[in-house]
Formats: sequence, structure tokens, C-alpha cells
Amino acid sequence: MKRILIIEDELVIAEVEKDYLEAGGYAVDVAASGDAGLKKALEEEYDLIILDLMLPKVDGFEICRQVREARNIPILMVTARKEDIDKIRGLGLGADDYITKPFSVGELVARVKAHLSRYDRLTSEHRREPKSELRLRGIRIDQLSRKVFVNEQEVLLTSKEYDLLLFLCTHPNRVFSKDDLFERIWGLDALGDNATVTVYISKLREKIESNPSKPQYIETIWGVGYRFNV
Repeated sequence: MKRILIIEDELVIAEVEKDYLEAGGYAVDVAASGDAGLKKALEEEYDLIILDLMLPKVDGFEICRQVREARNIPILMVTARKEDIDKIRGLGLGADDYITKPFSVGELVARVKAHLSRYDRLTSEHRREPKSELRLRGIRIDQLSRKVFVNEQEVLLTSKEYDLLLFLCTHPNRVFSKDDLFERIWGLDALGDNATVTVYISKLREKIESNPSKPQYIETIWGVGYRFNV
């Protein structure tokens, strides 16, 4: 049975969510404060977290940041605030999805099922594949030979193009800023600036996307950075 943690200080909302999810066959725990939720999220094993942003003691952004550093499970953020900056910040910290109050509980349950299904598919695919090979949708990366294939057609990448693609593919659905990518791929002491990332993203899209102007793999999250969609 999948375990879900709801971190929500409005207990009426939390109990309704809990009832619907339990009716769907999930085991559900509720934490009514940020510090209690963070403790449970880090010390216990859950398959998905439903995380309110506005919480007492520790807010949802900080919980998301700490959980993402320790766990690779889906995080669904919930808030009554409608500002895009909250959505951008949450996605930048590693949230997988975002839903704004008021919402139907049926929609919440549907999103939970979709994220758990996608997570199960990704983890099962990774278990089946040899460690030397990575497959994501139509992309196959042979890490021993450093060769990349798109729909089984080899594409020729430079060393840094390969490193950038491999990093994004090994962190699917995670949003990384240009500064993060520049530091991880080129290093703190590299010459240049994060504009280099934009150039290399463009080059990668030209090589792996069927339509670089409408990318299906490497998505731009405006105001934040990029992520590899699965």
C-alpha cells in the first residue's frame, strides 16, 4: 500500500483529503505544522507528499528544499496564493506539481495517482536497465561509450553537450537554474558566465528535438531555468 504524507495546517481540508485518498486505497498520515511534517518526511518512508505552502514554524518552501535533498519522491504543492512567483519558486525547489486552493478533491486524487504511476514507471525502468545505459522516452545514453541515440539514431555531441544532457536526464522533471547548471557542468572556476548554458541548451535542442522551437524534452521554465521532461 502506497503511503502518503499530507502536511496541512487546515485540519478540515487535511481530513477531507485523507478520507478521499484512503478510499482510493492509500495509507495516509497528516502533519498539522511545518516542523512536524518535515520530521515525518525525513524520518519515515513515504511514496508521495502533499505539501501546503503556508505553514506554521517551517514553511512549505523550506520543507520542499530539505526533502528534495534527501528523497526523490513526488511532491505536490498546495496553496491558496495564486501568484506565479510561488509556483516558479516551488518548481525551482524540486516540487513536481502545483495546485491552487480551492480545488476539487477528485482532481487532487487524480494528480496523486498520475504522479505515483509515473514515479513507479521511472523507477522500474531504471531497475531493469544496465547501469551503463540510460533510457528516457526516445533517448538512449550509453555511458560507457558516451554515445547518444534519439529514436535509435545516433546524434553526435560535444563533450560538454553530452555532460549537460546526461545531467538533465539523470535528474528528470527537476528544474535547474542556469547558475546551477553552469556550476555543475563547467565548474566554479570555469571562464565565462551562465549565458553559456543558454547556448548549449539551444545546441542540444537542435540535435535531439524534432522541433527545437517546440521542445518536448528540455523545457524552459521562465524565470527559473530548465528541466528534462519525462
